Amino acid sequence: MPAAAPSAPAAAAHVAAPASSAGTAAPAGTAAIGELNDETLAALDAHWRAANYLSVGQIYLLDNPLLAEPLRPEHIKPRLLGHWGTSPGLNLVYTHLNRAITVRDLDAVCFWGPGHGGPAVLANSWLEGSYSETYPDVTRDAAGMARLFRQFSFPGGVPSHVAPETPGSLHEGGELGYSLSHAYGAALDNPGLLSVCVIGDGEAETGPLAASWHANKFLDPVHDGAVLPVLHLNGYKIANPTVLARLPEPELDAFLRGCGHEPVTVSGDDPMTVHRALAHALDGALDRIALIQREARTEGETRRPRWPMIVLRTPKGWTGPRQVDGQPVEDTWRAHQVPLPAVRENADHLRQLEEWIRSYRPAELFGTDGAPRPRVLAPVPAGARRLGANPHANGGLLLRDLPMPPLEPYAAELPDGRPGAGSHEPTRVLGGMLARLMADTAERRDFRIVGPDETESNRLQDVYEATGKAWQDRTLDTDEHLDRHGRVMETLSEHTCQGWLEGYLLTGRHGLFSCYEAFAHIVDSMVNQHIKWLRVTRELPWRRPIASLNYLLTSHVWRQDHNGFSHQDPGFVDHVLNKAPEVVRVYLPPDANTLLSVADHALRSRDYVNVIVAGKQPCFDWLTLEQARAHCARGAGIWEWAGTDDGTGEPDVVLAAAGDVPTQEVLAAAALLREHLPELSVRVVNVVDLARLLPREEHPHGMPGAEFDALFTADRPVIFAYHGYPWLIHRLAYRRTGHAHLHVRGYKEIGTTTTPFDMVVRNDLDRYRLVMDVIDRVPGLAVRAGAVRQRMEDVRLRHHDWIREHGNDLPEVADWRWTPRGTDGG
Repeated sequence: MPAAAPSAPAAAAHVAAPASSAGTAAPAGTAAIGELNDETLAALDAHWRAANYLSVGQIYLLDNPLLAEPLRPEHIKPRLLGHWGTSPGLNLVYTHLNRAITVRDLDAVCFWGPGHGGPAVLANSWLEGSYSETYPDVTRDAAGMARLFRQFSFPGGVPSHVAPETPGSLHEGGELGYSLSHAYGAALDNPGLLSVCVIGDGEAETGPLAASWHANKFLDPVHDGAVLPVLHLNGYKIANPTVLARLPEPELDAFLRGCGHEPVTVSGDDPMTVHRALAHALDGALDRIALIQREARTEGETRRPRWPMIVLRTPKGWTGPRQVDGQPVEDTWRAHQVPLPAVRENADHLRQLEEWIRSYRPAELFGTDGAPRPRVLAPVPAGARRLGANPHANGGLLLRDLPMPPLEPYAAELPDGRPGAGSHEPTRVLGGMLARLMADTAERRDFRIVGPDETESNRLQDVYEATGKAWQDRTLDTDEHLDRHGRVMETLSEHTCQGWLEGYLLTGRHGLFSCYEAFAHIVDSMVNQHIKWLRVTRELPWRRPIASLNYLLTSHVWRQDHNGFSHQDPGFVDHVLNKAPEVVRVYLPPDANTLLSVADHALRSRDYVNVIVAGKQPCFDWLTLEQARAHCARGAGIWEWAGTDDGTGEPDVVLAAAGDVPTQEVLAAAALLREHLPELSVRVVNVVDLARLLPREEHPHGMPGAEFDALFTADRPVIFAYHGYPWLIHRLAYRRTGHAHLHVRGYKEIGTTTTPFDMVVRNDLDRYRLVMDVIDRVPGLAVRAGAVRQRMEDVRLRHHDWIREHGNDLPEVADWRWTPRGTDGG
């Protein structure tokens, strides 16, 4: 059926609120799409039909892209993959954004939320020319059109969703729920940017998206850009109706207004009427945004604005087949993926497909050479204003190095240079450095800290000396650190925090996500998608590197004794280390200075996901800043001062640690062994970079076999105290020569509200258990050290009774300090 004809009894397009026309004169050469006259509407419709034609072609056609001859089965792809249902609506939005950008000279990006809308965004990128500029072999002619069609969802080609390979894409479209938070992240500190977000009505049912509606309460109209949500309601997801599409319009309007928006509804199924209504709605929304920004920036308005948004109701699979095999398709869930599934085998399906494709009147849209005709291209912006060419959508083009401060003013001093002679809260030390970084980026505004209401809890409160917490609503006298222009972002939705930061990074800025360790799991799926994005972009030379996604996980498993079992889970590290090794990094600094060094490295890095696990409670200072830098550069190393291994031969046993609490327990165990078994040769190894345990061929940071054996030995017992689940260490090291001699202690999912030391005892990570492990595993030691082992067991039993009577840890544990070798007779 013709694309310009209604597919059902025509319903007039409805605009729920009046909107003015464009308030900016069209630049020279764009008069054809300036005023909303018949010529402009015809150009918009031609562009939309061309995008629809290209979308259908990508799903179905292997050859004959311009339908120069009748369709035959061999012109059809053997496997029909892709999603048609959402594509017409996305094409409509892209077409109208083109006009708005051209007429108003907007700097705009768009986040395409509906999961598998790839055909639409690829089609529009090809039409505007950005695709051919990025991939010169996909030319903007018949040959290039054929390549565009063939590569879609085809081996060696491109995915069916909006993926990194697509110019202008900022958002991995394979998973739903994150588009709106990404759009807000892109707008932060981008005062000239319009960040448009198309939200599918299926996506709107997800938890992450639901929380994102509240991001408008954090958008600063002075220093940030604007976000324009477009809620696209086409009625259905894969096989069911969607909640928001079935709500009565007054109820939906009340919901969106309750979220702080001023919605304008456009609905209908007559294309020309919808074009006119959507153009008016978009113009009105942009006029409203300009007014909000002018009032805030030049007139001093401080009230939280009510930002506009558009609700767009169009039929699912609009302009596609009305019926297939006697079943209704258009405007039903059956249009979701491939409306005609058996085109190669079913002659009637083949006939319907050809009628469908020809309904767009391709001869009016493309020349005989396959190039788009001038009317089709009339709405398309020029140069970097095109959505597929905007540099914000390739954020590495805009990225600047952070002005990292020197670490020396913030480093923990070791009295007389002695390990363990002093202690600091590691994250508080880091907070001092971050405060300086916040101050040094105050003018350029390209660094933010995000987190779920935990910045001060995580001991990073020094940053409030440089900036406050972003907040646009009313404040009370009892509030602290709230700031309309603040650059610390806190909301109790880890999904929203992650989305903000990802959008911020993808558009060329830097940041840090601070979170309780146990609840980082909430964003497991989000970090999956970001890692996949980075993995793919590394293979695309035109994608410039972006700043790394940096996690600071604190309030960790071993010091959540007060909150209990619900807050005790160190498994985020396991999740991340399952992912692409060239992208992921995991660091467990054992003290404040190593945390400073690791954070400095992570904040300077590009194209990684860095996970840093560090405590916020007082922790012994083991290394000077200079030593910490060297240790972090190695990633793992021998602490000669901590053991009794003189380096002249192999030790009897290796005590290894990764993490701050495990490091303390290992050093306490080493001191006990030195006291009770002075003849034993003990080597102490500390691991900061977990990936060092992997073989070099499996991770860029992995150690070659010879280096690993030199550190851990090939055949001596290794007692490894690890911060998280012990089986991760076995998985990382299973191919090592000495793996059979490796014994790992870690968190065994035994937690409760208890004392700090009882947590390690319950999980057999305590110093006394480690000494017992040494005695059990060093050949010949079990018999001659039986009395020592019994003493260790007795202390554990006494601990059990002590904490139940006194409510705190044994004095010899609570008051323990590291004693250097030679000061205790050892």
